[in-house]
Amino acid sequence: MKFSFFSMPLHLPNENPALAFKRDLQLIKTAEELGFDGFFVGEHHTAAWENIPSPELFLSKASAYTNKIQLGSSLVSLPFHHPFNVAERFAFLDHLTEGRAVLGIGPCSLP
Repeated sequence: MKFSFFSMPLHLPNENPALAFKRDLQLIKTAEELGFDGFFVGEHHTAAWENIPSPELFLSKASAYTNKIQLGSSLVSLPFHHPFNVAERFAFLDHLTEGRAVLGIGPCSLP
């Protein structure tokens, strides 16, 4: 059995985004140290407290903090992107992470 960690990017609107992201990155590092197999984060454009519009950029940074945990999107909202570009970006991320990238795609919850 494998265990993964999903994180909602919930940050207080008045919180410094750089500090919030550093805390999130530390959480990924801790998840790896605790033996989790994967870490997943979604794409969010909706509010000041859900501010990860590009999971692949965030996961690329996370790969510098980790060594073996899988890093995945849960999910990339396809209505906002051309599927080819999403596939290309995640293929590149997979190379950068040495095979640890996981692509999750789906519809958007926004109208």
